[in-house]
Order: sequence, then structure tokens, then C-alpha cells
Amino acid sequence: MAKKVTAKKKFWVFKALANNEAELTIYGEIADSQGGWYSTGNEVTPTSFKAELDALGDITTLKVYMNSPGGDVFAGQTIYSQLKRHKATINIYIDGLAASIASVIAMAGDTIHMPANAMMMIHHPMSGVWGNAHEMRAMADTLDKVCESIQETYLSKAADMSREDLIALLDAETWLTAQECLDLGLCDVVEKEKTIVASIRDLEILAKYKNTPRIITVKAEKDDPPEPIPPINPVEPDKTEDVTKAKAILALECEL
Repeated sequence: MAKKVTAKKKFWVFKALANNEAELTIYGEIADSQGGWYSTGNEVTPTSFKAELDALGDITTLKVYMNSPGGDVFAGQTIYSQLKRHKATINIYIDGLAASIASVIAMAGDTIHMPANAMMMIHHPMSGVWGNAHEMRAMADTLDKVCESIQETYLSKAADMSREDLIALLDAETWLTAQECLDLGLCDVVEKEKTIVASIRDLEILAKYKNTPRIITVKAEKDDPPEPIPPINPVEPDKTEDVTKAKAILALECEL
């Protein structure tokens, strides 16, 4: 008998505005939850995302506010495609963090805005598989194809970046400040720093990244003091990034 799957809370909120405009808030992990035999019909899926997007009607402008550590690569790619082909002007605002597949979704924007203390992280897609050697090789082949697709997505935005330079950034799991994104062509506007309170409910995904900056903090409980998320490969103090990068993350207060 299939195990019942608990429906996950949506990581997005659509809001219709006046003058044929709308807002979309994407906060939290990008998820793709399927319900199996005991589906409640309320699972988080790209299909339900599209249904809500279509329900906005003939909007001319969609403002997308993002703060996400990433998540399911296939769900993220689907959401990117849905936004990219929408006829409305898409304005992306990265409020705090656009990491991993969330950075790919951000590339759907006609304009991408980042406050000076926001960050973006890009890396090669990752996955896990349980099975025999054939199934594992098949997953590796799939990841190669997904990686090629992701490269094209970044390069379509950062037209002056070479593929070799992009691959080097992906290889290194690179955490970019807003100014670095602007210099590379991965965003269009750097705005004034803003006070950011990130609400990233599932922080396990941040712990899986090898270069997660140690200055990012998480509150285990509301009244507990913040504790640092230790990176998988800690960086020696004398090899840390400059103060600019540290300041970029200082305002990210992640609450469990």
C-alpha cells in the first residue's frame, strides 16, 4: 500500500494588483511534491503553479519577489519556462537569496533587481538515486543534459559571459554578491541595501552546499540565539571572502 504523503506548504503566493499588474512571492524551498495513491489534491506542483498564473488573466506586468535556497531542479526549470513564455513583462526582485535552481528561475526576468546585500549562488545540478548501475548511469546522463540546459539559461541572460567562465563558476559553487551579478550580466539593477528577514523553512538544503557562507545563521527556536550553519568544507579565516561578501549575507536571518 502506498504511503500517504503530507502536502507541503506552497512556496509561492500570487496577488492581483490594479492596472493589469500582479505580484508573485517565491519564498522558501522550490518543491515538487506528488501525493501518490493518497493524494489530497493539494500538493505543491508546477501544474498548480501554472493554474494560479493563468488565473491572473491578461496581466501586462508581473513583479516577482524571491528569497529561496533552491530545491527541486525539475520543478524549478518548469517554473522558469512558465514565467519565461508568459506574455507579461517579468520583473524579478531578489530580496535576499536566489541559490541553485532559484537563480535559474530568476533568469526568467526581463529585468532582475538585487539590493546591494542580496546574493545569488550558482552550481551544477545535483541529485540522488537509489538503484542499480544502469539507473545510476542514467541519472548521470540526465544531470549532464540538465546542466547543459541550465548553462544556456544563464548565458541567455549574461550574453557577454563565455561558456568556459560560466562552467568555472558552476564548478566552484560560486556565491555572488549583487555587484558581482551585475558585473557578470546576471542581474540588471543593484539597489540600496535593505533590511531583510528571510523565512527559509527547510534549511537542510543550505547545509548540503559545500560553500555555504558561515555567516548565515539559523534560529532553531524563536527564543534561541542564532547559531551558524557550519559549511561542509570550512574555510580558514585567512582565506575568507572580503568584507563586501560578508556584509551581503549579514542581513539574511533564516528562521526554521
